Amino acid sequence: MIEVKNLTKKFHDLTAVDDISFNVAEGEIFAFLGPNGAGKSTTIKILTTLLQPTSGTVILNGHDPVEQPDAVRRSFGIVFQDPSLDDDLTALENMEIHGVLYDVPTKIRRARSEELLKFVELWDRKDSLVKEFSGGMKRRLEIARGLLHHPKIIFLDEPTLGLDPQTRNHMWTYLRELNKREGTTVFFTTHYMEEADRIAQRIAVIDHGKIIAIGTSAELKQQTATVSLEDAFLALTGSTIREESADSTARMRAIRRGIGHR
Repeated sequence: MIEVKNLTKKFHDLTAVDDISFNVAEGEIFAFLGPNGAGKSTTIKILTTLLQPTSGTVILNGHDPVEQPDAVRRSFGIVFQDPSLDDDLTALENMEIHGVLYDVPTKIRRARSEELLKFVELWDRKDSLVKEFSGGMKRRLEIARGLLHHPKIIFLDEPTLGLDPQTRNHMWTYLRELNKREGTTVFFTTHYMEEADRIAQRIAVIDHGKIIAIGTSAELKQQTATVSLEDAFLALTGSTIREESADSTARMRAIRRGIGHR
């Protein structure tokens, strides 16, 4: 479903993604892990057509994001790390707008909206303004919206950040059920290692722009002679606290100087 080969992304003199290659099978639940500033978000932006690669190739659902961006966009749904709903609209209106943008026929759009809002237990709040929702309710609505157009792939960039354990558990229950029911490929990032350990069928670890390990949770633990995925992650990436703010500043400067540079 996703094929990445020798992918590199540079912003002027900063290499954010450095010659990475990996594949994700159709219907797989795949975790993409790494410390802050490792290259996760840049990779996702390339996969979802928000950035163009400097070199290398990406194929998503049989389409090239550079040459066929519209076909690629119709192939995936996405839940960003930051909220992207319109707070001044109702839950159902947010679903409607998304369906219209993706040219989902009216009859199908309305039936699918009802199905998904019931699926994430928000149908009884369909006419409530989103600004009245809790963080967990908004996350569930974003998931429902991202699935409205029957995407083959759902991208989740730290989807449970800041959510309480009960909401996180419910959200993953929905996603695993969806994966089982519709065969949707799930590609997610998280800093909660227990989530990746429990949910992902395979895991890739990226650091300093390079893929440094890939395999099942059990294989990564065996490779690092550790007993938990968190210990395996630390063994692979080190225990030094990353200077996120400094790294982010450097990246933003590089982006301002060279965004669009291939």
